[in-house]
Amino acid sequence: EIAERLNLDIETARKIYWAGYLHDIGKIFVPQDVLNKPGRYTEEEYNLVKIHPVKSEELVSEIEELREIAKIIRHHHERWDGKGYPDGLSDDDILLGSRILGIADAFEAMTSERPYKRALTPEEAIEELKRCSGTQFDPKLVDVMVSIIEEELRT
Repeated sequence: EIAERLNLDIETARKIYWAGYLHDIGKIFVPQDVLNKPGRYTEEEYNLVKIHPVKSEELVSEIEELREIAKIIRHHHERWDGKGYPDGLSDDDILLGSRILGIADAFEAMTSERPYKRALTPEEAIEELKRCSGTQFDPKLVDVMVSIIEEELRT
């Protein structure tokens, strides 16, 4: 829906859609006890987790028709301020598809129960998105995402 609000062409929207399904496939290389750890990661554990976008890209790019999707996947944990991973990209150097996938993935993570945290309500997640606008997330995408969530809450 974010892609639709931005008036992206159908092919670009479709690539982002499929990236959403495949983006975490690289987590098969991260031990389950690390992924489900209830506390903070050690530096070594965090480094293991940080490889999953690269591993996801490698797996998906094995299929020639999915190589553009693989590029979107690689950068879904990059941050607007350049403090993300795996490549430390910032601003418009991050593919728009990766920025869209990143904010959608973050919202899903915020509003899902995990072994190490409770799920946020949609209203709490909206506040977190706004707080991270311009640092973690593209401010334009935060505005679009918040608008979508607020509309869904009203219906």
